[in-house]
Amino acid sequence: MIRALVLLLILFPSFALATGELLSPPDAWKRAEAGELTIIDIRTPPEWAWTGVPKTSKRATWWKLSGEEGFLDDVLALTGGDRDMPIALICAAGVRSSDAARFLISRGFSNVSDIGEGMMGGRAGPGWLERKLPLE
Repeated sequence: MIRALVLLLILFPSFALATGELLSPPDAWKRAEAGELTIIDIRTPPEWAWTGVPKTSKRATWWKLSGEEGFLDDVLALTGGDRDMPIALICAAGVRSSDAARFLISRGFSNVSDIGEGMMGGRAGPGWLERKLPLE
């Protein structure tokens, strides 16, 4: 099993980056506050209204009528077309952000992180809200 994984990493080095870096909400906030990355909240407008969004974050809904390509267009607009810009995605509990990170990496983004706990928390941890991190 381990030999198979090592072989995959040698033959397909991008396999190791298929999901991007996993960040905790405090680490993401610290880096965003320092100007090292941009947080993009990928939830829906009703979710943003219900809980607020992480302070300084941008918004691009993952679930769009125009599908994944519409989401890609929104993220490209937020990054000024810079696929190397450091971004961190957040959703409610980490499922959508993980899927969206994989999607963006498959479309050429090189510096995508996933805030896996999300806003509400889940298996990865308590989340942005319970940690009482800044909101808008």
